[in-house]
Amino acid sequence: MSPDDVGAVRGFDHVSLPMRDSDAMVAFYRALGFDVVEHRPVVSVYVGDQMINLHRPETWQRDDFSLRAPAAKPPCGDLCFVWDGSPASLHRRLQALGAEIVEGPVERPGARRATASSTYIRDPDGNLLEFMIYPVKGIADAR
Repeated sequence: MSPDDVGAVRGFDHVSLPMRDSDAMVAFYRALGFDVVEHRPVVSVYVGDQMINLHRPETWQRDDFSLRAPAAKPPCGDLCFVWDGSPASLHRRLQALGAEIVEGPVERPGARRATASSTYIRDPDGNLLEFMIYPVKGIADAR
């Protein structure tokens, strides 16, 4: 078997969700500090090397648009982000947005196979957003 015949899923490139209120969603994600690029059919929200494509209503509501889950309607997202900052900086950002905390901070297991502190809010369309803060590893932990 040649190296070209072997492959594996390496990670996520993007996730796509339908959105209801384009203006509110663009303003919200920009205020959270994301790089947001608007296109006619979608709004791309960049998260490091990944992105969230938010399909505009005129895209996902078209009868001929089949590249989505057939039952997906806003709100249908449950997204988790890693917050690279202190709990206080997260709470200041959420407070500045006027975002209501649904739950947290609470301990949750994360994809890094470690426990983190999670805080949950909802975006303007009602999608659930989780912000995880992993503990900073000290010098003793690195040994």
